[in-house]
Amino acid sequence: MTNLKNIPIQVKGCCSPTTSVKNNSTFNNDVKHSLPVAIIGAGPVGLAAAAHLAVRGKSFVLLEAGNQVGANILTWGHVRLFSPWRYNIDKASLSLLETSGWRHPNLDQLPTGKELVQQYLQPLANLPEIQPFVHLNTKVLAIGRKNIDKIKTWNRDHIPFIIHTENNGMYKTYEAGAVLDATGTWGNPNPAVSSGIWLKEEKSLQNQIFYGIPDVLGSEQARYANKRVAVVGGGHSAINALLDLVKLKESFPKTDILWIMRRQRVEDAYGGEEKDALEARGALGSRIHKLVDEQKIEVITPFYIQLIKKSEEGIELQAEDRSLTGIDELIVNTGSRPDFTMINEIRTSIDSATESVKALAPLIDPNIHSCGTVRPHGERELRQPERNFYIIGSKSYGRAPTFLMATGYEQVRSVVAYLCGDFVSAEKVELELPETGVCSTNLNNNNCCN
Repeated sequence: MTNLKNIPIQVKGCCSPTTSVKNNSTFNNDVKHSLPVAIIGAGPVGLAAAAHLAVRGKSFVLLEAGNQVGANILTWGHVRLFSPWRYNIDKASLSLLETSGWRHPNLDQLPTGKELVQQYLQPLANLPEIQPFVHLNTKVLAIGRKNIDKIKTWNRDHIPFIIHTENNGMYKTYEAGAVLDATGTWGNPNPAVSSGIWLKEEKSLQNQIFYGIPDVLGSEQARYANKRVAVVGGGHSAINALLDLVKLKESFPKTDILWIMRRQRVEDAYGGEEKDALEARGALGSRIHKLVDEQKIEVITPFYIQLIKKSEEGIELQAEDRSLTGIDELIVNTGSRPDFTMINEIRTSIDSATESVKALAPLIDPNIHSCGTVRPHGERELRQPERNFYIIGSKSYGRAPTFLMATGYEQVRSVVAYLCGDFVSAEKVELELPETGVCSTNLNNNNCCN
């Protein structure tokens, strides 16, 4: 694997190769803006976009709903990623950081979510080329074109975007020449019900259901200790939760663990194990395989949840032919889905099945592809009917679970190059990923395990 330090950052096209972000530049060939690029979401991909814009001398604003960068990641900060640092650091970001004296962590080590934020994203956001343009606690309510609605076409490409936001109860708008939506899908989970439909019964039990990977061995220990806990899902997030519950059971032996899946065989959830190109990801499958064989986890599959309701014994899960009762806590890891509410007035092309960017759908369909078999793609595939508007990062993949952080970094490199008129660089999309079948069909893994 090539050391990140030895990969040059190429700067071409209309934008000046300076770290200043105050210079104006040209978008595409004929649309000139003095307005900044607006980036929505200060996660890894959003901050990488800021770094690429900074390197190319293009002004930007970065709007983040949380109270700090990487806020979503910190909700699973206790979880260790299964990809090493070398796959999680963007090259333009690395260039800026090293200029400031930052030294990257051991590229072969596996960071936790918290370490990713503290050791990489926060130092990146604090750089003088980026920090003045980051707006925290800024929730984007809606994005559109200034003074026109979705249906108006005449002169549309030349009209600025207007972004409606709320910050601590105060309403504010931003104008932009281009918009990069990097808000991701984390925090917008799929329900436990197999149909994918949110039913009121499931919503009414939110105090006993956790969507994601709870900190079972830390702040959430009391919630799960000596309880009957069911984990729903067959991907890496579910496996992480199960492994923590088994560890909890060592100290609290009355903890009862159920693993509920839609798979025909539990073996299908183990993935490539020792054959996985990412060793840590393969190890997850091997560890859960061993625990199931030792009967420390009760596996119930296939089980298609039709209804979740409260009973006298606790949570009851109903399938067509049977039901499970007496569950105290439910942990749901059935994937996430994008929220398009804020871009309803933007002209978009979204695939009806995956809810991904439409041109990406045949490339990332989890029924066909794994993380390692998705071919490299960039600005051309991400292009929307709304000129200079892009959905990037995990949100561009919609419900497909095959997204990797490195993929998002390559997306923003290509998109930023295109916005700065460097069409040659935008077209040359190259990305090396470990090929593996582990993350193929219906694993329901979320970004946290990339």
